Amino acid sequence: MSKLFDLTGKTAVAIGGNSVLGSSISKGFASHGAKVAIVGRNLEKAEAVVQEIEAEGGTAKAFSADVSSRESLEKLVTEIENWSGGFDILLNAPGKNSATPFFELDMDEWDDIMDVNLKGLVVTTQIFAKRMIEKGTQGSIINISSVSSTTPLSKVFTYSVSKAGVNSMTQFLAREFAPHGIRVNAIIPGFFPAEQNRKILSPERIESIMNHTPMNRFGSPEELQGAAVWLASEKASSFVTGTLIRVDGGFGSMTI
Repeated sequence: MSKLFDLTGKTAVAIGGNSVLGSSISKGFASHGAKVAIVGRNLEKAEAVVQEIEAEGGTAKAFSADVSSRESLEKLVTEIENWSGGFDILLNAPGKNSATPFFELDMDEWDDIMDVNLKGLVVTTQIFAKRMIEKGTQGSIINISSVSSTTPLSKVFTYSVSKAGVNSMTQFLAREFAPHGIRVNAIIPGFFPAEQNRKILSPERIESIMNHTPMNRFGSPEELQGAAVWLASEKASSFVTGTLIRVDGGFGSMTI
């Protein structure tokens, strides 16, 4: 069974690989044999993730890029190809959030969140998938969505809209890229405390989340690795595309 999930010889590009969830998934890729390009705006944070991967015997390199800039991403592709020769797996895991109430939302904040969470994914995928198709690479694209993409949550209007767009994009591109042998799927994480959501996790909100999560706890970032490695593996998930995989402790199955 271990051969099904072996990523040896593969290169994964982790956009947002220096984030809490992105770094954990990156470590999962590396532990199964993939070389991992850790990409983030903050190069120092990306390098810290690389050090952790290397300490466990994995191979990784840190890169800095701005997902809202096409020029920055095109430069990134060249840098990664110079390092690894190509890439087989693309993890789209950037994320930006805000707790601004709907009527207080201004378009600058809307644009800022959309530029990172949705526009950034579109431009990144345009650039990386085009290169994969040109090279005949049959690979996997994994987008990180959110439970708020399917269930309206208070206080995170723009974030929720952006992640709903990620779901739609995932399923559209699964159809678009299937003839080229590129699979596109999304993971819908439940509540994993991280930098971007701690500011809205008041005691009252935590209680509400626990009441709506059958497993009655937050997720641990390591619990995303299994789903991500499965989706990255061309053997284990060779007939899986256009799916939205929930890793949410049952949050999405809860009603009343």
